[in-house]
Amino acid sequence: MRKGLSNFNLVSLTLGFAFLYIPIVLLVIYSFNASRLVTVWGGWSTKWYGELLNNQQLLDAAWITARVAFISATFATVLGTMAAIALVRHGRFRGRTLFSGLVYAPLVMPEIITGFSMLLLFVAMGVSRGFWTVTIAHITFAMCYVAIVVQSRLLSFDHSLEEAAQDLGATPTKTFFVITLPIIAPAVISGWMLAFTLSLDDLVIASFTTGPGATTLPMRIYSSVRLGVTPEINAVCTILIGIVTCVVIGVSIAAKRAENERVRAERMAIANG
Repeated sequence: MRKGLSNFNLVSLTLGFAFLYIPIVLLVIYSFNASRLVTVWGGWSTKWYGELLNNQQLLDAAWITARVAFISATFATVLGTMAAIALVRHGRFRGRTLFSGLVYAPLVMPEIITGFSMLLLFVAMGVSRGFWTVTIAHITFAMCYVAIVVQSRLLSFDHSLEEAAQDLGATPTKTFFVITLPIIAPAVISGWMLAFTLSLDDLVIASFTTGPGATTLPMRIYSSVRLGVTPEINAVCTILIGIVTCVVIGVSIAAKRAENERVRAERMAIANG
């Protein structure tokens, strides 16, 4: 059997990656453009990063976006993990189909419908739109992605480990925090990262649910682009790319180490009888 990629697959893969990443590379390069015109190269310079520090509107929008993403990802991870445990551990309880449909509905729901429906809800409840309405809206659509990631890990979970812990006298709560949660931690962390990135990137739902003083960074960038792209936009996008890349690499390394520790602990437990 022939191993490795065929020439056709190699060319297709190269073209695919080039299509995905060449625009990002160009954006990063032009963030160091000395010229005020973003399409005219004027030499290497970092002055637009300095100008960015003086742009208070962009800095405020970035701070609001980071807070919304962190809070919504944390709550979405907790709720999504609870939903995944309910779907996997409690079998076919009454109303399971309806519950499963409600959990996964945001996956197939167009963002514009989700955003508009959330807007109608907040208006009907008389809630002033702002930071917390954007956060609540992001929690609702991000938790389903967390539920899918955690559920896939729970389906391959070895339940004999929990049974052994409970046979040794551990309560269900202690078993969950000592045995279950550390084992599914890589999936929980991945779910949090996915929710954080989705919140960071959202424009449509935030546009419907935000209010005065709660403009997110994607909204600020979009409104700026409509009036013409500035080199500062390239700089802030490059910083975002760097932050997301560093966080993804860090989480991947942490998850890999946690998985290796788990495998080593299991081997030691088996070796010690």
